[in-house]
Amino acid sequence: MTENHIVSLGEVVTNYVSGLADEAKEAAQPEVFKFVRWFGWDRPLSDLIPSKVADYADRLSLSDSDYMKKLELVRAFLTWVKNKGLCKTNLAVHLKPKKGKTKSSSKGNSTQPERVPVTAEGYVKLQGELEGLKQKRPQVIEEITKAASDKDFRENAPLEAAREQHGIIEGRIREIEAILKAADIVDQQKNLTVKVCLGDNIVLVEVATGEEMHYKIVGPRETDPSKGKISGVSPVGKAVVGKREGEVVEVMAPIGKISYQIKLIKR
Repeated sequence: MTENHIVSLGEVVTNYVSGLADEAKEAAQPEVFKFVRWFGWDRPLSDLIPSKVADYADRLSLSDSDYMKKLELVRAFLTWVKNKGLCKTNLAVHLKPKKGKTKSSSKGNSTQPERVPVTAEGYVKLQGELEGLKQKRPQVIEEITKAASDKDFRENAPLEAAREQHGIIEGRIREIEAILKAADIVDQQKNLTVKVCLGDNIVLVEVATGEEMHYKIVGPRETDPSKGKISGVSPVGKAVVGKREGEVVEVMAPIGKISYQIKLIKR
């Protein structure tokens, strides 16, 4: 990396995960990746400030029996960032548990991963992406070997780039494998009601302007706003799930409440 290179959160977390032992990597990766995705994979590490780190703990569910364990995994990552000299402040101390949750609240020795709702379409898409990444893996390893053999290349930028690409691929492979392992595939045949549920395509009409919006309600790991795929736990998703055609819902936006009518539910 050059002196002027701005280090992104995605680069930092990829380097962190790639340096963990396999067992530790399997436990840590889903949580630290979730943490970084929440802030933004491409955002500069310098954007990570104490107040934003503190906010993250408030977004986790107190009902999750692994709440404290997940906090500790993210804290370990933030401590590593400080120890590596990438951040002057130990941000780990700002990741504090919410009141009402302590280390003693975990029940039993459950190691079951948190279930992830995924549509059948999303599951197949993830399987395809996983297969593509696994096929790409040997090519990247070959590029690393080739670049490493060039001993005359002073800074060996190709080697650095190949290693970074390898880390990204391995990280994504593990992330997808974790999602597929914990996936709860939504069976729309069991939800043949007139209410909005995961997997549905909907048409909303903004009451004030008459503007139409088309969305597909998907699981949290399948969101793609550019294609109209929004999560069932997003502000719009929460407002419409469980509602019927014709109902009017309100969604909080920076400018205030916006009213939408559910014009169509399509499966």
